[in-house]
Parts: sequence; C-alpha cells; structure tokens
Amino acid sequence: MEKALVVLSGGQDSTTCLYWAIDKFGHENIDTITFDYGQRHSIELESAVKVAEVAHVPNIIVPINTFGFLGGNSLADSDIEVKNELDENTNLPNTFVPGRNLIFMTFAAAYAYQKGIKHLVTGVAQTDYSGYPDCRDETMKALANSINLGMEAEFELHTPLMFMSKAETVELAQKCGAMDALAWSHTCYNGKFPPCGECPACQLREAGFKDAGVLDPIFLRGK
Repeated sequence: MEKALVVLSGGQDSTTCLYWAIDKFGHENIDTITFDYGQRHSIELESAVKVAEVAHVPNIIVPINTFGFLGGNSLADSDIEVKNELDENTNLPNTFVPGRNLIFMTFAAAYAYQKGIKHLVTGVAQTDYSGYPDCRDETMKALANSINLGMEAEFELHTPLMFMSKAETVELAQKCGAMDALAWSHTCYNGKFPPCGECPACQLREAGFKDAGVLDPIFLRGK
C-alpha cells in the first residue's frame, strides 16, 4: 500500500481527513505535517499534536514565520481583530491569509518528496467554507499540476471534503471513527477553549454539527 501525507492543522476538517486517509491507506501508511505560521489560534498546534497522538500516527511541525512578517490579516497579525463581515475592498474575510494553502501544499510536497510519499491529503472545501479562493477545487487542481511539473513528480492530491457540506463532513467523521479525535480538535479563530462561538469558524462548525443532528464532541472534553 502506498503512503499518504496529511496536512493536519488540528482543526475539524483536517482531523476528519486524517481518519479518511487512515481508512483509505491503512494506519501504518500515514504521516502528518503541521505548519506553525504564527497563527492567532496557535492552540491548534497543540490540537494537532494531540489528534496525531490519539490517532497513533507520526506528526511533524514545520515553522513558517513569513506570514506573520507579511501581516495584513487577522490570523497572522494579532493587532487585527477577527471580523464576521467581508472586507469591502477584497470581498473576502479578513481571516484570509493570502497564499497560505499554496505554500502549505508546496512545503508538504517537498517533505513528501524526500520521504517517497505520493499521496497528499488536505481538508480544503468549497461548499461550507469561509470563501477563501485557495480552497477551491480549481485552485487545488492547478496547484497539483504545478507541483508535479516543478518537482518532476507524480503526486496525487486528495481533497475528500471539497464538495461536502459541514453536516456531511460530520457524517464522514462518524463513519471513519474520527469523533474521539474531534474532541481534541480546534476551530475557533480567536484561539479560545471553550470556543468563542462568535467567529466565522465557530459558527460554521456549530451549524455543521447542528444540521447533522450530532453533539460536537469538543464539548465533552474533560467530562
């Protein structure tokens, strides 16, 4: 069986994708990679480590401080408040980190290249999402093509959640056995636990579990 590298942020979607990958490729064939880019919600790095521990898979954290240096958005610049409304100039949320997923997948591919791993897995989606252009299917397909050309490689980029609603991702998590790990995942952009319930990420997550008729296991943590 071929090996797969999962980009594990420590959030709901990447945790679900991790268990999807375990189901598809086999537990012993999974590696995970996490990026520390100076994010406001740095607590998600702890979540990634914990999720990997619960799933019994290896995890590596790669530091990338460039986004913090560039700033200009509320996830990489702590002086900018997370807002729910779209920016009037870009028509995008101010939580959008330009180039983030493009950089993440390029670094993931570079790491996978050294390990002889051909399958890359990421939790991006264009259905119930925050409106980020680097989460779209056409973006991921173009990126995969560029990476393969630039590295003279044959990576296969998997985006299992791409066309799923948040409720459907909850159902997939149940099917793949990810619910225990989801209790340790982190979504809140404000880096709070319990979740703030007010930021766009919290609202998307809450709506997904509500629509699926499932209690979010994050609220069972510690009970």
